[in-house]
Amino acid sequence: MTAESAHTPPAPSVIGLIAGGLSLPIELVKLLRAAGSSNIVVVAFDGETDQVIESLADEIAWIKVGQLTKMIRFFKQHGVTQCFMAGRIAPKNLFDVRPDLRAASLLFRLKEKNAHTIFGGIGDELKKDGIELIKAVPWLKPLMPVEGFSIGKQMKPTQHDDVAYGFRIAKEVSRLEIGQSVVVKDGTVLAVEGFEGTDACLKRGGQLAGKKGGAIGIKVAKPGHDMRFDIPCIGLQTIENCIQHQFRALAFEAGSIILLEREAIERRI
Repeated sequence: MTAESAHTPPAPSVIGLIAGGLSLPIELVKLLRAAGSSNIVVVAFDGETDQVIESLADEIAWIKVGQLTKMIRFFKQHGVTQCFMAGRIAPKNLFDVRPDLRAASLLFRLKEKNAHTIFGGIGDELKKDGIELIKAVPWLKPLMPVEGFSIGKQMKPTQHDDVAYGFRIAKEVSRLEIGQSVVVKDGTVLAVEGFEGTDACLKRGGQLAGKKGGAIGIKVAKPGHDMRFDIPCIGLQTIENCIQHQFRALAFEAGSIILLEREAIERRI
C-alpha cells in the first residue's frame, strides 16, 4: 500500500519553522521546498534539533527551550507572519527549561501543563506579535499512511481483536490527556503511555509481555487533536524498539500519524 497521495497545495514563499528533535523538521523542509517555499526561517533548539537543519534553512537561530522572546524577535526580524511547529521536545526538557520572562508568564497562567496547553499557549503568544501558527498537515500528507497500509506479516484474527481493543483504550487515554499509546496482549492492557513517551511505554509493555513477546502496540491521535503541533510520529527507532521486545505488530491511526524513515523501516522488516 502507499501513503496519502493527494494533491499538495503550494507552500508559503516565506515560512517560519519551530524545529524540534528527530527527523520530522528535516522532512518538512524538503516537502516545503518541493511545494515552492523559497525562504524558510528556522528556530532550532540546543540539544534537541538535528544539526542537519542548518544546511537546509535560509535563516536559522539556535536557542534554548524557553527563550520565547528570542524566538519571536528572530521571526519578526525576518518577516515571518506564518510558522509551523514540527519535531519532538523531549519531555524532560519541559521541566528542565529555564524560561525567559515571557515564557515564565505563559507557564504561570496555565492551570494544566501538557503538550497541548504549552504549545497552544506559545501559539497565542506568537499571534500577539502578528505570527500565525498554522497546520503543516497539507504538506505532510505524503508521510501519513491511510487506511489499509501495512508492512510485514499479516496478523491473525485474534490479533486484530487486540488492535480494536487497544484502539478503544488508547483513544480514551488520549482523551484524558494521559498519553497516545498503549500496549496490549491477549485482551489485556500491559502498558499505557504517560509522561515518559511512546518508546518507553513500548519498552515497558514489551517487557511485561514475557519471554515469548507477542504484544501489540497501538498509537493514536487525541480526539480533536490540534494538528498545529505535537503531531504523533513513528520512526525507525520506534520499530527497532518493537523488534527488540518481540512485538507482534505496531498499529497506528490511519491518516493521523506520521511515518518517518519509511524506506529504512521496510528494509528492516
